[in-house]
Amino acid sequence: MKLRTGLLLGTAFFGGIAAGPALDRFAAPALLQALGASSAFAREVAQDSGNHGETLRLLTLFGTVLDIVRSEYVEPKSDKDLITNALDGLVGNLDPHSSYMTEKQYKDMQVQISGKFGGLGIQVQEQDNHIRVVSPMDDTPASRAGIKPGDFITEVDGKSLEGMTLDEAVAKMRGAPDTKVTLTIVRAKEAKPLKFTLTREIIHIKVATSALYGKIGYIRLNEFDDDAESALHAAYDTLKKQAGGKLDGLVLDLRFNPGGKLDQAIAVSDDFIPEGEIVSIRGRHADNNHRWDAKGTDITNHLPIVVIINGGSASASEIVAGALQDHRRAVILGEQSFGKGSVQSLIPVPGNGAVRLTTARYYTPSGRSIQGLGIMPDITVRESKDDEGIGYRESDLKHILTNIGGNRTKREKRTDLPAIASTIPEAPPANWPKFDIKNPSTDFQLQEALRVVRAMAGLPPGDLPNSGDGDKTASSSPPAAHVHH
Repeated sequence: MKLRTGLLLGTAFFGGIAAGPALDRFAAPALLQALGASSAFAREVAQDSGNHGETLRLLTLFGTVLDIVRSEYVEPKSDKDLITNALDGLVGNLDPHSSYMTEKQYKDMQVQISGKFGGLGIQVQEQDNHIRVVSPMDDTPASRAGIKPGDFITEVDGKSLEGMTLDEAVAKMRGAPDTKVTLTIVRAKEAKPLKFTLTREIIHIKVATSALYGKIGYIRLNEFDDDAESALHAAYDTLKKQAGGKLDGLVLDLRFNPGGKLDQAIAVSDDFIPEGEIVSIRGRHADNNHRWDAKGTDITNHLPIVVIINGGSASASEIVAGALQDHRRAVILGEQSFGKGSVQSLIPVPGNGAVRLTTARYYTPSGRSIQGLGIMPDITVRESKDDEGIGYRESDLKHILTNIGGNRTKREKRTDLPAIASTIPEAPPANWPKFDIKNPSTDFQLQEALRVVRAMAGLPPGDLPNSGDGDKTASSSPPAAHVHH
């Protein structure tokens, strides 16, 4: 997931401590400098008599192993490389979302989050020493080629990625714009590896896209970056203007939205919830605990809302969906979300990169932790008839955080759903056209969401207008090619 400064929704290390001769035996000045000094850690160890000796023993063990590798390994390795490798393992084994970044990796990350970079438009994550696709970004070479969440990328231009770090694999996929690259993909239910040849582009991350269906507004948020709420407002204002000053309802699409910044998830939720809790976070220390409440605004003036989610909706997306669901402010339609219920803090280490560290779990207004579980939709609708949902979720990753501290009461079934909810099929009929992201009439989840929001608004079912262009706001045009009633 995209890394940000501050609190994130996509690494601690032992500092050198000048505390006694045992440490001096292995910690040469260069090594101490590489590890960095931590007076706070030193004070903590010194104050804890039970921990002091054990900590020094383990640090001495680390130094002993370091000396063995440095002197006996078949090829010479620098202290910097060895310690960086140790930090990678130390932090990377905490959970799937914590990591240590060298100064170069930190700078590369800042280039990526600038919103403009050369590449393919794929968000990837390392899983079991393999590179797995989290989500392709909309209208990028990856999405246009048909790369899907859960795909494993095994080769780039015929060269295996086995043994490479995530950063090394990403570097292989990036390159000058207008150059070609071939990816070998292993996909579930496909007997043979698939090959995709893509042309690299400057990736412009478009935060929001919108369309108008009659007087029903549609807004898709692709991620929660610094501009998420302002992009939402701009899209909503444009739709309202094109609808003649008044909308009848809204569909908010959070599918394949991998998350982003916590403050943006809170701001977007606040735009629809007039009062009450939006989200709370609880960490190891009391000063990491916080609760955010709505400020009494609803930009839609209480219009009916349907939120669409799927297995690619993660983190910040789940905060928004969970808040709107708990407050009965929106009907959630689609498939179970990803299940990332943790918050990361990006902590720069001057001159030595940065630490991305999980510092808290978050909880929905009813006290639910969705860690490893995800948000369950109020109305289940699959993308296609043979779609079993995205099988790659938080619970499939190694070293995931446990789901603790939340409300364990089983969520009550909603009694405020519109009558049409019981008639919505879980999957499209056999003759439903193949899904094409550029043709909304083939998007079964979207079409069913439009049916539900129309019913909530008291509008007759009718044939739903098709904008014909999900990337641009459009007034109603010819009816959809196929609409299930």
